[in-house]
Amino acid sequence: MLHKTVVLDVVGLSSSLIGEHTPFLQAYAAEHGLQRIAPMLPAVTTSVQSTYLTGKWPKEHGIVGNGWYDRIDCEVKFWKQSNKLVLSDKIWEKAKELDPDFTCAQLFGWYNMYSQADYSVTPRPNYLADGRKIPDCYSRPAELRDYLQHRLGQFPLFQFWGPGANIKSTQWIADAAMLTDKRFDPTLSFIYLPHLDYGLQKYGPHASEIRQSLMEIDRVVQQLVHYYQEQQARIIILSEYGICPVNRPIHVNRLLRKEGLLQVRVERGLELLDPGASAAFAVADHQVAHIYVQDKRKIPMIQQLLAQLEGVKLILDRDAQQAYHIQHERSGDLLLMADAQSWFTYYFWLDDKKAPDYARAVDIHKKPGYDPVELFMTSKGRAFYKLLRKKLGLRYVMDVIPLDATLVKGSHGSLAIDPAYYPVIMSDATKQNTGELTAIDVYRVMWEALSS
Repeated sequence: MLHKTVVLDVVGLSSSLIGEHTPFLQAYAAEHGLQRIAPMLPAVTTSVQSTYLTGKWPKEHGIVGNGWYDRIDCEVKFWKQSNKLVLSDKIWEKAKELDPDFTCAQLFGWYNMYSQADYSVTPRPNYLADGRKIPDCYSRPAELRDYLQHRLGQFPLFQFWGPGANIKSTQWIADAAMLTDKRFDPTLSFIYLPHLDYGLQKYGPHASEIRQSLMEIDRVVQQLVHYYQEQQARIIILSEYGICPVNRPIHVNRLLRKEGLLQVRVERGLELLDPGASAAFAVADHQVAHIYVQDKRKIPMIQQLLAQLEGVKLILDRDAQQAYHIQHERSGDLLLMADAQSWFTYYFWLDDKKAPDYARAVDIHKKPGYDPVELFMTSKGRAFYKLLRKKLGLRYVMDVIPLDATLVKGSHGSLAIDPAYYPVIMSDATKQNTGELTAIDVYRVMWEALSS
């Protein structure tokens, strides 16, 4: 019989943040020990979560980033949700083979739809025919969504990501986790707590503005730990990555466009990336960028071109990717990794007046790359006007996101960072161990908590 276990995924947590503003986490680390986890490539949400839950590297499970280029559809696809995209067995599948009474709850971790986890909840807005986006979530079983929203109110989607992101969404997730546990008593719970991600990317890890965020997440973790201790669960607190300070955005797609390699099409006077027509383009993802090249004979020339970019630490061709466990059919023909203070934008336009309409909106599925500038707002007055139009039933576009990448002060994904920003893990196993773990070791820690 497997032992009840809970994994609290405190996004962005690193040893550099544990101190006076996180008194509970500081005391917990002193009692239970803390180990650093060497960052993997790429150190981004979906790749790391998939590695933790499978014990395999991206070259095996196939999650080479938060998004990648689909060479068949000729589309860049970001933040997809089907668990079938993860091509290796997950920890709950192994557990079910060993113990037929085992059950699992996956609460807001990514690739959370259509898996073998017994209970799952994940963000899933309603997209209405008139263009509106209504906050909502998806669950298995389906009635769990209704039960949670009846008890807790509508899932606060606009506090989960975007300029309005705050502790409200993380508290909702924590409350939902405890209600799910009381209702179903799963053997393993994986709980995603994103709150630190927001302030760390906006302000950087050393800014005074994140003190409040640190105190808020500390209280939520304390609440969850106390609850699960009462359930006699084994508790693992970990993070997927730490966030380091950055000050240099790298506009790799603009360079490729200036060299005639990236193609756009013009619609209504605005430019859209045309990846299927491009000789080369980048899928930017924090401090990593996948470069997809149509004519493989051009790869050496493109590699030399990209080497001129200030802030690029590594350029890996397909063979070199093997050493970093990321060579997969989904990965780019070249993979760029930024240095510690740099990150990659997806920007491909050369004139802001011609930027696509989604560039000024929170639109994670349409953008052909990750965009942390979505955390900022151009004007509260403009946002109020747009919301007023919504309440009046008028069509509107929430075009309130700036196009200034220099606003971003924190990022992740690179291996070339100070160990103070490495992700961390705290559990009963860390009491006796002080050495650094690899990302695939986290699977073993979770399995030993379940089975020993």
